[in-house]
Amino acid sequence: MKIGVDIRCLMEERYSGISEYTYNLLKELFALDPKNQYFLFYNSRKAVKRPAFDFPNVTFRGFRYPNKIFNLSLRFLKLIRLDKLIGGADVFLVPNLLFLNLSSNCRKILIVHDLSFELYPEFFTLKARLWHKLISPQNLCRQADVIIAVSQNTKNDIIKIYDISPEKIKVVNPGISGAFFRPAKTSEIEKIRKKYNLADKFIFYLGNLEPRKNVEALIAAFEKINQPDWHLVIAGGQAWKYKNIYKLWQKSPARQRIKFLGYVAAVDKPALYAAAGLFVYPSIYEGFGLPPVEAMACGCPVITSFSSSLVEAVGQAGLLVDPNNYQELAETINQILAEPELWKMFKERGLARSQNFHWQKAAAEILRIIEAGN
Repeated sequence: MKIGVDIRCLMEERYSGISEYTYNLLKELFALDPKNQYFLFYNSRKAVKRPAFDFPNVTFRGFRYPNKIFNLSLRFLKLIRLDKLIGGADVFLVPNLLFLNLSSNCRKILIVHDLSFELYPEFFTLKARLWHKLISPQNLCRQADVIIAVSQNTKNDIIKIYDISPEKIKVVNPGISGAFFRPAKTSEIEKIRKKYNLADKFIFYLGNLEPRKNVEALIAAFEKINQPDWHLVIAGGQAWKYKNIYKLWQKSPARQRIKFLGYVAAVDKPALYAAAGLFVYPSIYEGFGLPPVEAMACGCPVITSFSSSLVEAVGQAGLLVDPNNYQELAETINQILAEPELWKMFKERGLARSQNFHWQKAAAEILRIIEAGN
């Protein structure tokens, strides 16, 4: 079977969110499936570094059309069909909501991560809102033969907001890299402490700096922590309105104990989680939310939001709080830091819970969906 895959999201220099999901999924899918032929479509006017997928049944199909003209052609003129462009495909796997046009006889499998842009438009720039309007996610969902939702919460949103039949939507939770399941060595933890000049005791956050992630609430809660020897370490790329976070930090009475690392490479993440005493992720909305699962796999207890899919991700293995109540967040942090037995219990629960999220499992489920129509 010839399978087309849209890898336009992997043209980014730094992976996060959807690009990280796509890379890990495809790497595991290709390792699992040596018999089907995969054709990876991308388009970029500038020179790009392609992901290292070195498999005999994987072929890249790259093009250098001007993106704006190419996207408008896909959306309005309908002159280009991506499956024809790559030489034909029986199935086309689309891991992200993008401009798309496929032949009617090509089976379309669309992966939907979240509908945050529908539920919380205030968390997006005017440009991003216009972009979502132009790609018309509702039409993409209606045209898809199968929709893969990364969580039950996302499936529920698709049904409710877009009026899509539940039978058309399959839920497949994502996985996390195998690197998070390997216990970090003491030498690796010490190396990461020196590299980033980390305090002995620190609370950790990892995620983009943007309003939806609610980092301001984390800083406000940290100011209420009655543990003066604990620090707060914030890692993640600078996204929309990130300067507001820095402004809050500069005015904070606890600013001397708050450290920003910026974007961190994937190779550093397991040791950072392992070095941390607590992982706090007060995001307002997530399609799934991988960082809490990564932290649990590394033996770091988790506090996250009682909202969206985060409840699914951590289950009973994490402490859940109202993301809009920083006082409650502060009280929960104080409680777990003050009670070693509680800390140990959630560490053990997290280690057990994380075992549900291996990429091999996710890739196998998606392969079954791909082959189901064959």
